Formats: sequence, structure tokens, C-alpha cells
Amino acid sequence: MIIYKTQKEIELMAEGGKILAEVLKKVSAEAKPGVGIKKLNELAENLILASGSRPSFKNYKTSPTDRPFPTALCASINNEIVHGPADRSIILESGDIIGLDLGVEYKGYFTDMAVTLAVGKISPEAEKLLIVTRDALALGIKQVREGNTLADIGSAIQTHAEKHGFSVVRELVGHGVGKNVHEDPRVPNYFTEEAKSIPIKKGMTIAIEPMVNIGDWPIKLADDSWTFITADGSLSAQFEHTVALDHNGKTRILTQF
Repeated sequence: MIIYKTQKEIELMAEGGKILAEVLKKVSAEAKPGVGIKKLNELAENLILASGSRPSFKNYKTSPTDRPFPTALCASINNEIVHGPADRSIILESGDIIGLDLGVEYKGYFTDMAVTLAVGKISPEAEKLLIVTRDALALGIKQVREGNTLADIGSAIQTHAEKHGFSVVRELVGHGVGKNVHEDPRVPNYFTEEAKSIPIKKGMTIAIEPMVNIGDWPIKLADDSWTFITADGSLSAQFEHTVALDHNGKTRILTQF
């Protein structure tokens, strides 16, 4: 069931989203060659707590029997798509790309955001992947308006990625967000008939998060049982914003830098 938010709830989410964006901006600035992802996680958690918020990923469980996720930050390197725990002994090297995915809870409301960054000098193909994925997110966000459906978001993202020779991950999708870390509806980054049946309405708050691979779209779970990686070993990028259609009919990026 989709949880539509009041205008007051959207404003609270915007406050939390601003905190999240500021934290992620500071963490992103430290993603340099020679830096360990544990340090990035420590910085993210400390900044979130200092802001009066709570890291929403740390200890998160999708069900009571699941293992709790160990870190505040998800740090996914190169062919890792999403959900890489940031407690691993990984030191960034020039030429890497790193996806930083972070969420906060502020006054009982959740927001979610991700970026993928170049570490030092990266290949032209990797640079193109980052640009195309970031632009695909922007094109998806432009579809958030009354009269459209969730399929319009996925179609815009898929068309842009495939036009540039890349593929969109199918097994992982965006989602509703706000009162919970994950809510209905599913927000696929490609066209589906199911998404075509879900209209975009005022009060809808969703996390749009294209995950784009240089190679083919199939994925697999790494040995740590957390991290999703590309099945063919190709590079992958992710960008994400929490977006609302407010009660004035305005499309708002709640996690704007």
C-alpha cells in the first residue's frame, strides 16, 4: 500500500533530506586514493549523529530474522552495484569508481540518496558511465508529475542508458520512502506493465535510483551475502534522490546538494 504524505510530512522529509545531502557531500569530498572505506563510514555516521539524525541503514533488517546491516554507509566499488558494507578493509585506488549510498532518519521520517564518484583519474568509459547514469536520474525525475505513471520514470531511464550502449539492472529497483526506509511502490528503472498501472499522485515520495552497467544487466550476490555485483564483472554506477510530488503539484528533489 502506498503511503501518501501530507505537505507537513513532505516538509519534514525535506529538512532531513537537506541534512543527508550535506553529509554525503562532505563524505564524497574524502573519497580519494589512499583512503579506506571504513574512514568514510566513520565520517558519515559521526556527521549524521552530530546533526541530530540517525543513520537509517545501520542495523537495518528487512525482516526480524535477517542479519542487521553493519554500517551507516553503503560503499560499492567498481563492479559492485549496491549494498557494499563499509566495514571492509578496502583502500581506494586511482582509477576506481565508488558508489556511496546513505540514508537518514530525521524526526521519524526517512530519506535516501546515492552518488557514484571517480577516485583519481578514471577511464573515459567509466567517466561516460557516471555521466549517463547521473543524467538518467535527472530524466527520470522530470517524469514525476501528475498525469504520468511510474512507467514513465522507468522508460526515461532505460531509454537514455540503452541509447548510450549501457544496460539497466532489472533485479533491483527504486522504492517508496518516508515513514519507512522502504515502502511501496516499487519504482523500476525500466518499463513494466505493472508500473504503467501506478499513477503519480500528490503526496507520493519515492527514491529513484538508476543502477546502470557497462556490460549486461544480470547481477549476482557476492560471497559476503550483502553486496550485489555485476555477473559479467563490468563496472556499475548508481545515482539516487528522494523525490516528492507535493500538494502544490511541484516536483521536489528532497535530497538536493
